[in-house]
Amino acid sequence: MNAAHTLRRARRRARLTQRTLAVRTGVAQPTVARIETGVEIPRVDTLTRLLGACGETIESLPRAGEGVDRTGIRELLGRTPAERLATLPDEAATMERLRAARRAR
Repeated sequence: MNAAHTLRRARRRARLTQRTLAVRTGVAQPTVARIETGVEIPRVDTLTRLLGACGETIESLPRAGEGVDRTGIRELLGRTPAERLATLPDEAATMERLRAARRAR
């Protein structure tokens, strides 16, 4: 997460000036400016307070790819191109079944 970009975008979406945000949160306007320019990295509680005044929150998400079982990927990459191509008819049939099931909902 880039605190500078996140805060700047949130403040602009809320149509607040740095001064207004500072007054609402009790964080000095020069501090808001330093955070938005990346000169200062805010503590989590400070960033939470600033974003809250903009009507936004911080959300914790798992890292992309964390917890992904790569066994199937490794197996597929271990095959020759011809072996991978041979699986296409089965894969296409599976995709068609999934598409049909989605339309049936």
